[in-house]
Amino acid sequence: MAELETSAEAERLRRWRLVLGQDAEEGLGMRKGGNGASGGGALSGRDLGMDKALGALYDSGSERSGGLGSSSPRVARWLGDIRNYFSSSTVRIMQQDAFERLNLKQMLLEPEMLEQVDADVHLVTTLLSLNKIIPSQTKETARQVVRKVVEELEKKLATSMVQAIRGALNKAQHTYRPRFNEIDWDRTIRLNLKNYQPEQGTIIVERLVGHEHKQKKRSSLQDIVLCVDQSGSMASSVVYSSVFGAVLATLKAVSTSMVVFDTSVVDLTKDLEDPVDLLFGTQLGGGTDINQALGYCQQIITRPAQTILVLITDLYEGGNTRGMLRRAAELVQSGVQVICLLALSDDGAPSFDRGNAAALAQMGILSFACTPDKFPDLMAAAIQRQDLSMWAAKNDIVTARGKE
Repeated sequence: MAELETSAEAERLRRWRLVLGQDAEEGLGMRKGGNGASGGGALSGRDLGMDKALGALYDSGSERSGGLGSSSPRVARWLGDIRNYFSSSTVRIMQQDAFERLNLKQMLLEPEMLEQVDADVHLVTTLLSLNKIIPSQTKETARQVVRKVVEELEKKLATSMVQAIRGALNKAQHTYRPRFNEIDWDRTIRLNLKNYQPEQGTIIVERLVGHEHKQKKRSSLQDIVLCVDQSGSMASSVVYSSVFGAVLATLKAVSTSMVVFDTSVVDLTKDLEDPVDLLFGTQLGGGTDINQALGYCQQIITRPAQTILVLITDLYEGGNTRGMLRRAAELVQSGVQVICLLALSDDGAPSFDRGNAAALAQMGILSFACTPDKFPDLMAAAIQRQDLSMWAAKNDIVTARGKE
């Protein structure tokens, strides 16, 4: 009983220490250690990180809060920290407080300040996470920064994406065992020119090239659905997915849909022409309902055998897990090629729900993280119906097999 009372007292002191700050340690009877408090109710590990994030915002006049608002990299790190330590509702309150206390408004009102910052994907995710509380007169500045980063990413990634997809579609579109009425004579002649016989004035055809079934030409050769989790932990993946979605939308041979979700589902396909509009249509943070998102995808998929569904999520389902797995199985059984990317970013190995990854693996749905530079080749491999397990192994990508 005494142990329980001691534990409860330590927890009470810990909570009051986090609320009142470092100056309250002496009054609470807590002893300071090398990196903070130690002893009864002491702070350590994760608590120290939480205390630092709280102190940067609420310890008025302290050295930690001084100058933070004028340093965009520090602000970006701080915004990332609070998403790791606190719930979504608490994060929204802290962001609103930070907007005034850390002078974020002033930072966003001064384009010259943002021009001096190394704009990258992480800064974009910061601006998008603040999108709902940025005053209307400052949003244009934020859009300029986002557009700059998006254009740089498109310049870097678009060429490889287009080449990989076009090459894959070209291979998928043609067959080397065509029926007579499906022979592509122009390609066949060019492929066999090396066998030209000048004496006979003819070409010996060793290999025929033909179009696949003509009905495939009536519409796009491939339907691609990007279904993206927009919860806070997936922020970088949302940015890269939007860029790739916009690039895919430029290819007439591919029909691309862009769906984002948290506890609700939003179809942003109409915004694919402008990835900046698309990004500002997202709302980073919130819960996760993968089941509902897959249900919506089932409704918009009209040609299962010609559809690739790329589900980008860490698989932490906040809705109906059993329903999510049932819908995933139904999609696979209907002929849809389903791929689960636990992350589409350069942020390293993601945290993910291993139980759900194991369940999907049993259905033949691979789950793995993918860096942006590998994504074009992944899509090309999917279009050609390659064995994605072998593709992942060849590219040194570890697939998630579930519980370890």
